[in-house]
Amino acid sequence: MSVDEMMAAFQALQDQNAQLKKDNCKAVRRYRREEELKPYQAELIRMQQYLESTGSKMVILFEGRDAAGKGGTIRRVTRYMNEKHYRVVALGKPTEDQRTQWFFQKYVSQLPRGGEVVLFDRSWYNRAMVEPVFGFCSDQEYRNFMRGVTGFEKDLVRQGTILIKLYFSVTKEEQNRRFERRKNDPLRQWKLSEVDVQAQERWDDFTNVKYEMLKKTHSTHAPWTMIRSNDKHQARLNVMKVILNSVPYERLNPELDFVPDPEVVVSGSRELETMEAQRLRSGKFQG
Repeated sequence: MSVDEMMAAFQALQDQNAQLKKDNCKAVRRYRREEELKPYQAELIRMQQYLESTGSKMVILFEGRDAAGKGGTIRRVTRYMNEKHYRVVALGKPTEDQRTQWFFQKYVSQLPRGGEVVLFDRSWYNRAMVEPVFGFCSDQEYRNFMRGVTGFEKDLVRQGTILIKLYFSVTKEEQNRRFERRKNDPLRQWKLSEVDVQAQERWDDFTNVKYEMLKKTHSTHAPWTMIRSNDKHQARLNVMKVILNSVPYERLNPELDFVPDPEVVVSGSRELETMEAQRLRSGKFQG
C-alpha cells in the first residue's frame, strides 16, 4: 500500500469515527428527550382515568402550517394512553355526499363519547386555512364557516365538552428545512404532498388567513393556544402541560413542573397583538 493510500484509509477511518460519535450523541439526546416526556405521559394516563370516571369528553384540535410538528406531537401525547379511550381523527377530502351536507356534520359524527379523548389532526378549521388559500371552497362557504364556527364551539363547550384548540407556529425557514429533509429522506417522503410543495410560495396567504381565523374565532369559551414549534421537543412537552392543565384531575406527581414555557405557549390574544404590531412596523404580517 502506498503512502497516499494509507493516508486516504486513515482519513476514511477518522471520518467514520467522527460520524459514529455524532450518531451516538444524537441517540443520547433523543433518549433523554423521550425520557423527559415520560412523567407527563404518565400524567396523561391519570387524566384519562379521571375523564373515564366522570364521563367527561375532550376534543383537541391540532392546527398549523404543514411540517409544524402536529403529527409527531400527537404520537407522543397518545403513546402510552389507553387506546380504548382515545381516537386520532384525520379526515380526508369530503365525499360527494358530504359536500351536500351541513359542513360540520362529518366532524360531529367523530365527536367523543363520555370518557373519551378525540384528537383531530387538522379539523373543521381546514375551512378557515387550507381551503380558502387553495380555492377548495367558495368565498360564500368560507364566510358562512367564519360566522358559524364560534356558535358551534360554544354549544360544544356548553354541553360539557372540554375543547382545546392548538395552533402550531413554525418559521418559514424551519418549515423549508423540514420540507428539504422530507424530499431527501426515503422514510419521510410519503409526508410530502402537492399542498406541501406550494406551502412556501403561499406563505403570506396562509399568514393572512391565520390572522383572520384568530381574530374571528378566538373566544372566551374556545380560545386558541399558540405553540411555537421550531423546537419539536419543547413543543411536545408544553402541549402535554397545556392538555393536563385543562382538567382538574388529581396529579400523579404534584412535584412535576406543570407551568408552560411562555416562550413556547402563547395565547391567541397575545399572538393577535404581536401580528398587529408587526403589520404596523413593516406593513405586513411576519408569521
